[in-house]
Amino acid sequence: MLAHPARAAKTLLPAMTIRVLPEQLVHQIAAGEVVERPASVIKELVENSLDAGALAIDIEVEKGGAELCRVRDDGMGIAADELLLALARHATSKIGSIDDLEAVRTLGFRGEALPSIASVSRMRMVSRPRAAEAAHMVAAVDGTLTGPAPHPHPHGTTVEVRDLFFNVPARRKFLRSERTELAQIERLVERLALSRFDVGFRLSSARKVLADHPPARDERSRDARVAAMLGEEFIANAMKLEHEGSGMRLHGWFCLPTYARSQADQQYFFLNGRPLRDRLIASAVRLAYRDVLFHGRHPAYVLFLEMDPARVDVNAHPQKLEVRFREPGLIHDFLWRTLERALAETRPTQSAADAIPAARADWSLPGNAFSTNPCPLTLNPAAAGQQLTATDLYARLGGVREIAAADAAAPDAEHPLGYAIAQLHGVYILAQARGGLVLVDMHAAHERTTYERLKASMQSDRLPAQPLLVPIAVQVAVADADEAESHAGLFASLGLDIDRGGPACVLLRSTPALLPGIDAAALLKDMIADLREQGRAATTVAFDRALGTMACHQAVRANRRLTVPEMNALLREMEQTVRSDQCVHGRPTWSFVSMDDLDRLFLRGR
Repeated sequence: MLAHPARAAKTLLPAMTIRVLPEQLVHQIAAGEVVERPASVIKELVENSLDAGALAIDIEVEKGGAELCRVRDDGMGIAADELLLALARHATSKIGSIDDLEAVRTLGFRGEALPSIASVSRMRMVSRPRAAEAAHMVAAVDGTLTGPAPHPHPHGTTVEVRDLFFNVPARRKFLRSERTELAQIERLVERLALSRFDVGFRLSSARKVLADHPPARDERSRDARVAAMLGEEFIANAMKLEHEGSGMRLHGWFCLPTYARSQADQQYFFLNGRPLRDRLIASAVRLAYRDVLFHGRHPAYVLFLEMDPARVDVNAHPQKLEVRFREPGLIHDFLWRTLERALAETRPTQSAADAIPAARADWSLPGNAFSTNPCPLTLNPAAAGQQLTATDLYARLGGVREIAAADAAAPDAEHPLGYAIAQLHGVYILAQARGGLVLVDMHAAHERTTYERLKASMQSDRLPAQPLLVPIAVQVAVADADEAESHAGLFASLGLDIDRGGPACVLLRSTPALLPGIDAAALLKDMIADLREQGRAATTVAFDRALGTMACHQAVRANRRLTVPEMNALLREMEQTVRSDQCVHGRPTWSFVSMDDLDRLFLRGR
C-alpha cells in the first residue's frame, strides 16, 4: 500500500546545506585522532624532541597529565619567525615532497600534532635555536595565537600543555583516574627510553621523580636501563641477538622460553626507532617460539629492526603504531628464521660449569660403555659398572647410535652436562659436571631430543612408515572419527595411514618407523584430541603439534630405571641437540647447582 505523499514528506530528514567547518572545529576533530589522553600528548611532544636531535628530555606532569604536561629538551630549537607557523596545521620541517613521504626517517611527519593539541588545551611553547642569542615564546588558547615574544630559556624547546580538553568537556569525561593516566605515561616513557639508549629521559610528577634514565652508550649501561624497566630477572634470562641480512639488521634481547609470561606485557619491538604493534611481527615471533613454549604463554623480548625507510609505509595508522611493509613475506621470514636459529642454540654449553672436580678421574670408558667406581651418593643408584653396547643402549632409548659411539671413543672429552652418577626417584638424572651438580629431567630431555630427531628425519615432508600386517581398529567417538578422516593427509605424513572403519572406528594401517613399540592407538587418540582443541590451525602448526605429541609418547617415563650408560648417552645427545634447554612444551630440561651454592647451603667454607 502506498503512503500518502504528505505523510511521506514528514518522514524525510530536514534539508542540510554543505558548509566549510570552522578552523578551530577542524583542529578539534583532528585532535580526536591524535590526542586520546595525556599520554598521547607526551608521545607527540617527545617524538618532536627526538626528531630535533635532543639528547636530554625532561617530562613533567600534574594530575595524571590532565592539568599539566610539560616537555623540555636540548634539541636544535625553532627560530622565532617559525614558532607561530609550527602551530599551523600541516606545517612541518620533516618532509617537503612525495619522495620524503615515501622514505620517512623521522618519528613525526604530518604536521598535525601541535595544532591539534593546541586546539584542546592552553599551550605555551618557548624555544631557542642553538645559534640564537635569545629565546621566544608563543601561546595558544582556544584557537587564539599570541606571540612570538622574547622569553628567557636555554638552548632547546619547552612545550607546556595545561588544562587538557578544557573546551571539550565530553572528551574530558572519558579520562580515567589520575593514577591510571599517570601509569599510562610511565609505560610510554619506558617504551621511549627503550627506543633511544643515547638519550636521557627524566619523568616527574608532583615534584617527585618517577623515572630517571641517563644516556646508556655502552653495553653495560644499556643492560642496566633494560633491567630498570623490565626487572633483573628479564636480563638474567635474556640472550643478546645481532644479525644482518637481506638489507636488514635485527638486534636486541630475547628471553629464554623458560621465562615465558602469562601475558604479552614484556614485548617491545622497534622499527627504525619507532615503537610498533604489528600483527606480522607478532606472528613471526610466535612462529619462532612455537617449538619451545607452553601453549598460552608469551615470550619476552626487546628487539630492534633497522631497514631502508623506503621499504616500509609508516603512514598507515592515526597514532603511527602500525605500518605496512612493502615486502611482508620477506620481513616475516627474516624475523622468524633469525629468532628460530638463535633459539636453536639454547643447548647446554661448557659455561654451565667452571671446573670438573678431581673425582672426574674415577670415570672410565671401557670399550663401548661407561662404568663407574662405587660412589658415596647412591640415591636409586643405576647399575654401576654394567656393560652395554651402543646398539643395545639405543635400542632401549630410541636414540641415535652414533652419539654413544663417538662419546665412547673419546674418553677424555669434557662435557657441559658432565657424567651421570645416579637417578633420583626415577625422574631426575644427577650428573657430576665442572664446578657442581647438573640435574636433568629425563622425560623432558628425551622428549626434546626425540622431537628434533623426528623433524630431522623427514623425507619429502613425510616420516617413513612401517606397514602393519593386521590393521589396528581404534574405537573413538563419531566426532573424533570425522576429525581423523578430515586430516588423513596430515596423519599419513606422520607415518600413520588411517581409514574409516565405521561410524566410531578408525583403522590404523601403519605406524612411524622411527618409533618402534609405541602405543599407536593411544598416540592416534591424543593427536585427534589435539587437532580438535586447536581447530583448523595452519598445517605447519598442526604438524609440529603432532610431532610433539609423538615425541612425548616415545620419551622415557617417570620411574623408568636407566643405567649409567643410558643416562650418559642421553646427556651427550642433549649437548648435540638444538633447543635442548627446553622440552617441546617449554619446560626446562636441566639445571645446574654450583659447588659454591652447595657450600653456602651447608655453611661450608673452602
